[in-house]
Amino acid sequence: MGGSAVQVPYASYLRVYEPLAAFPEPERTHWHRYAAAGRARGAQDELRQSLEGLVPVPPIAVPVHESREAFVAEVGGITHVCPWRTRLRGWMALEQLEGQLPGPVLDAMVPPVVRRQAAADHEAWRERHPDARPWIRSATWHVPVRWFILVGDDEREYEPVGAADPAGGSKRPVMRYRTPMVQARRRVARGLRVLKEALDESPLVDGLIDVGRWLEEFHPRSLVELDYGGLVHVIGPEALAADHSAADAAEGLAALREGDSAAAGTAYERLTDRWRAVRELQFAN
Repeated sequence: MGGSAVQVPYASYLRVYEPLAAFPEPERTHWHRYAAAGRARGAQDELRQSLEGLVPVPPIAVPVHESREAFVAEVGGITHVCPWRTRLRGWMALEQLEGQLPGPVLDAMVPPVVRRQAAADHEAWRERHPDARPWIRSATWHVPVRWFILVGDDEREYEPVGAADPAGGSKRPVMRYRTPMVQARRRVARGLRVLKEALDESPLVDGLIDVGRWLEEFHPRSLVELDYGGLVHVIGPEALAADHSAADAAEGLAALREGDSAAAGTAYERLTDRWRAVRELQFAN
């Protein structure tokens, strides 16, 4: 991606990295060669590439061809790959926008004719790929509380000055959690048991069920990553250093398990207040 220094500050990510053995041929060979070539790409690269499609008139809301790029992680001597699947995620994002933005605003951003064509393309593609799913989920201006249930505070990785930008920019902070798939699934199951017993109905329960079903689609030896992504640029180093959101989520669940609703409320309030403050930054000048 050229040498653009533009940062896109508002997205966080939940990613699944699968071992090469999980991919069928010829895709497995492609990812093997891709990883061996050492093509380091970052989340900002993917976002810049996606946003470039919105510049033309009319905008290219969904790429014409699927991306052959991926994030790569080496863990325990095993290569894990997280395909971008930008085209599939573009279709899914368009569907979500339909219910999130007022009609006039949506029409100005992505004209109806563009959305209709994208919907038709997606429907035709789905008929040929009924089991397709994305390896990446994203959220804007926050990290969903349910994501923190998947990880532990001991898996937290914070680097005030992280790796160099692959596009040639300066080093950037890194805030992420990585956990084995089996551990993430175990935490989802435990969290659901506690939440269902303590709460009659809750968006948190519904959201965790959805994440759990998504995780079941992947190889059991996969790696799950929760990445603050571009949010590190707006939260700031002091707040990041003090951020132990996964610990807060675990504390709240433990308190609920013990029937201590007051302690659970305190932990949950600490967690939600932190992310409410981050979400409010989107309205700052």
